[in-house]
Amino acid sequence: MKSRTLLITSALTALLAVAFGAFGAHGLKGQLSEADLAIYRTAVDYHMWHALGLGLIGLVAERHPGSRVLRWAGSAMVIGLLLFCGSLYALSLSGLRWLGMITPLGGLSFMAGWGLMALALFRVPPPQQS
Repeated sequence: MKSRTLLITSALTALLAVAFGAFGAHGLKGQLSEADLAIYRTAVDYHMWHALGLGLIGLVAERHPGSRVLRWAGSAMVIGLLLFCGSLYALSLSGLRWLGMITPLGGLSFMAGWGLMALALFRVPPPQQS
């Protein structure tokens, strides 16, 4: 993904995290068990943190537009959002516990995204001192 796409995706993903959080706080209270509400809140928390992480990758990618590793990092974050948060949202709302088997794949995608960003930053030469 290009830096502009990463930044737009970050903003839209953060918007969704706020909307889902508000829906959970106001629309789901009394509708879900405390355990399922806790799962939903975990999804919202990771959703927002990784939306911000996606924005950070986008900002770094603006300074280093040719970095394929940063594009991979952004893609890994998006996959993590879909698999980790998506599976937790679906699990909490549907009660289908088998969806929990998908969640760790999303966690691995998040870790890959952060690791790839670290690798990209490690490869960047330090700024020249005058």
